[in-house]
Amino acid sequence: MSCVHAEGLDQLVELDLSMSQARTMFTVALADRPLAINEIATSIGLSVAAAGRTVDQLVKLGCLERHESPDDRRVKLVALTKRGFDAVDQQMEHKRRALRVVAEQLQPDHAEDLHRVLGQILESDALRVPEKEDHV
Repeated sequence: MSCVHAEGLDQLVELDLSMSQARTMFTVALADRPLAINEIATSIGLSVAAAGRTVDQLVKLGCLERHESPDDRRVKLVALTKRGFDAVDQQMEHKRRALRVVAEQLQPDHAEDLHRVLGQILESDALRVPEKEDHV
């Protein structure tokens, strides 16, 4: 697992991405629509100013693109470019490959147990990232 994980991090290093930049890209990738900078800030726990600087850096790297909102020209919406999508997709493929390596080494009954338990976890809210309001 750690070898495959290291390969995935190598790719992020090649792009010269900070952890905030990588988290921003994954947040945008997982959204079903372009996100406003304040939504990104809330999601990854940065100030709006810091999220804006992170988005600016990713735009310069060609990983994100920014457009005006059709509803409010003051709001900038952020989406992945092809380069950004490819980087996220490659990172996810590294993770899938790591999981396959582990799963292939399991005994069949352990693999079935893991599948059952992971299914239950995914159906629950156990992996939901708490909103800031949940911490108050």
